Amino acid sequence: MTFPGSVSVVVKTMKPEEAKPVKYFVGALFSSEELLKKSLKDLEQKFSKIDLSSEDFPFDVTTYYNVEMESPIFRRICSFSDLISPSYLADAKLISNSIEDRYHINNKRKVNLDIGYMDYDKVVLASAKYGIHKIYINRGIYADMALHYEKGNFSPYIWAFMDFKLPLY
Repeated sequence: MTFPGSVSVVVKTMKPEEAKPVKYFVGALFSSEELLKKSLKDLEQKFSKIDLSSEDFPFDVTTYYNVEMESPIFRRICSFSDLISPSYLADAKLISNSIEDRYHINNKRKVNLDIGYMDYDKVVLASAKYGIHKIYINRGIYADMALHYEKGNFSPYIWAFMDFKLPLY
């Protein structure tokens, strides 16, 4: 339909496209390096070889995990070589949770595997916990956007975990 003096515009419906593959990583908290090494081997079996690994640094921004994991607790971030669809995030979290469960000692975790991915614009973590800022994706798992890219840097959202707000990330 056109009106006198108006320009005719053709509007096309956007067609869904598959998302481009993304870089998966794990932000591991650990109090046992031996169990971390076993966990990382298991993750490599499920995802792909680890291609980058940070140094270990103290995780001291909260005492939330101290009772369960015992201190000192360290953080290591490792990324996987193969790019994978972001739609795999829920499965990836369930896999990492099952690996954590293998290495409990006296019903307490010694390794906490925070799985997530990054693309050109953001860092997204998987979570089994509801939050007002999290988006449900599948199988009891939520997507938690932690960082976004702007002006040449990744910047944290206000709700990001305290350690993800540190400049060493």
